[in-house]
Amino acid sequence: MAKARAIIKRLKAVRNIRKITRTMELVATARFKKAMDRATEAAAYTKKISEIVADLSSALADAGAKGLSHPLLEKHAEEKNAVLLVLTSNRGLCGGYNASVLRNAQQRIREAAGKVKLQIEVSGKRGINFFKFQKQPVDATYTTFEDKPTFEQVDELANRFIKAYINGEIDRLDIAYMRFETMSRQKAEVVTLLPIGKLDTGTAAPAASQAAVEYEFLPSPQEILEEIVPASFKARLFKAFLDAAVSEQIARMVAMKSATENAGEMISTLKMQYNRARQSQITSELSEIIGGAAALE
Repeated sequence: MAKARAIIKRLKAVRNIRKITRTMELVATARFKKAMDRATEAAAYTKKISEIVADLSSALADAGAKGLSHPLLEKHAEEKNAVLLVLTSNRGLCGGYNASVLRNAQQRIREAAGKVKLQIEVSGKRGINFFKFQKQPVDATYTTFEDKPTFEQVDELANRFIKAYINGEIDRLDIAYMRFETMSRQKAEVVTLLPIGKLDTGTAAPAASQAAVEYEFLPSPQEILEEIVPASFKARLFKAFLDAAVSEQIARMVAMKSATENAGEMISTLKMQYNRARQSQITSELSEIIGGAAALE
């Protein structure tokens, strides 16, 4: 009887866990849809503005005589100081999401060791706790970027990076995050955001579009660059935060779905064990009754 009661107690606990994981799966699904809509809306803008900046920088480089450029497009002569921005989640239960991002971040830290002075900035409590456990010094931490990062929040961060790069305080900015490609594919990577001289728009351009593009600048090339280059950097940084948010929800949704299914399988197994234990108990009780009745005869 004691074994059957233990199984019932465990069965009740697993059922409660399944309710929790199922609820978390539904919440992650709802948040994922909203986050994906925001990431999808920003993707087209980010891609196009990156293409324009790349074309403009190429056109100005070909012109040469005017000598026009922008500090954010130019690589510093010597790379002494760099910043690594790591985007992780504030909460767990999202599978290998944080582990993948932190693995790439550690690789970048090892590559920079002894070569450049690397400042580490971390967004998300999971990343903060990881570096604290590793006893890795962190220069700045952020915990306000949830599944709905706002452009105002990112803009404040971007302005600081822009000012630091133009003033020569940093020579490079890398960001370690989870890039969202499709619902079934997310890729953890480290991307260089500053300098932005050569932009990767994410797709190979057709041969026809690779031809030289002639631009007519109004009011002037320099004024246009002063506006569009920082805007391009801010858009790419904001897109990285949006990608991280939607990838986190996908990872949590998948992890909770797997946990719910595992809990269901465990419940089936426990039911079978309980039925066997109960059957064994009933058989034992019947044997005792029959034995007692035989003894009385």
